[in-house]
Amino acid sequence: MADFLYEAKDKSGRNISGQMKGASAQEVEARLQKDGLGSIKVRKKPIEINLPIGQSVNAKDLKTFTQQFSTMIDAGLPLVQCLDILGSQCDNKYFGKCLLEIKSTVEGGSTFSDALAKFPKIFDTLFVNLIAAGELGGILDTIMKRLSEYIEKKEKLQRRVKGAMVYPSVVLVITFVIVFILLKWVVPTFEKMFGDFGNAALPAPTQVVIGISNSFQNWWYVILGVIIGFIFAYKTFVRTTFGRHFMDRLFLYIPIVGPVVQKIAVARFTRTLGTLLSSGVPIIDALNTVAKAAGNMVVEKAVMFARDRISEGRNMSEPLQAAKIFPGMVVQMIAVGEQTGALDVMCNKIADFYDEEVDVAVAAMTSMLEPLMMVVIGGVVGGMVIAMYLPIFELAGTVE
Repeated sequence: MADFLYEAKDKSGRNISGQMKGASAQEVEARLQKDGLGSIKVRKKPIEINLPIGQSVNAKDLKTFTQQFSTMIDAGLPLVQCLDILGSQCDNKYFGKCLLEIKSTVEGGSTFSDALAKFPKIFDTLFVNLIAAGELGGILDTIMKRLSEYIEKKEKLQRRVKGAMVYPSVVLVITFVIVFILLKWVVPTFEKMFGDFGNAALPAPTQVVIGISNSFQNWWYVILGVIIGFIFAYKTFVRTTFGRHFMDRLFLYIPIVGPVVQKIAVARFTRTLGTLLSSGVPIIDALNTVAKAAGNMVVEKAVMFARDRISEGRNMSEPLQAAKIFPGMVVQMIAVGEQTGALDVMCNKIADFYDEEVDVAVAAMTSMLEPLMMVVIGGVVGGMVIAMYLPIFELAGTVE
């Protein structure tokens, strides 16, 4: 099957154009004639060389698309026309091209959800499953509104976490730059100056710093290779199932960071589950989707365990409590939601509460990291500077 571009006129004489898959140009032309089109011109779509640069769709693009699509569907516009308008007018050219390809796939007879599933880097499992539920229930406009709200809250949560990590990252980079400058240029200058003083024994801290500087000068390429090798080994390790599970569990339980990661996991789990259940997705399918969207293998394993227990006729709160990942209050509220038949409402309330908890936890983590980072940078840089000045202080003490 190849892609073909066509130009034609409908029964009212209006010019239309588009894209269609087919075995040959003749087959595409025959299908268009069958649809009542005339003056048909068909040509094979030229091969395009697509570079990955700039080919991305961010949360803002996706949120805008869902909002506008929801409005158009609610106004009664056909789905294909909505995709055509949004794809043609999209500011993100790559996203616009993807939407036009989705439109062509839908015109070819596929469902909207199946067409979206062909772009997993843009539309994740949650998005596709919700769209499928909306198509089956005839509430596609409502589903798109819920998706828009979900994407907005998810983006807000990610901004909070990324914002909290900016300060420590900047401090670490500055520390490495300062240490590099000291070892590369400053310490050798002091060493030469100390050599001009004679053969007097240098204090132990000074000797250690000079030794580190000399090692850095002579073996910098080895040190750089070790650092690169460590980064490569870490990335390889976390790509394995064991490595990812190990790091996900570590981040859940390490001090300072662990409580924040746990609250983020709870907020994501309850928000996703609440959105799916309120959209009419069966709980077994919903939990399967939630597990894939968890972003943490430990949480994913706990959710899949709960799904298996539910499929056996048990409730969800007991296996979640046994996993010892979710706080007791969350488990109790989920149990109440199950008993009252309002699990979707309860999940959304928990998510709203934990969104605020994440704000508080991130602020607390930042307030703890700031002095800790200052102690680290002060200890490293200040220790090196003091070590370099110790011989000068001792020399000044001997001068009467």
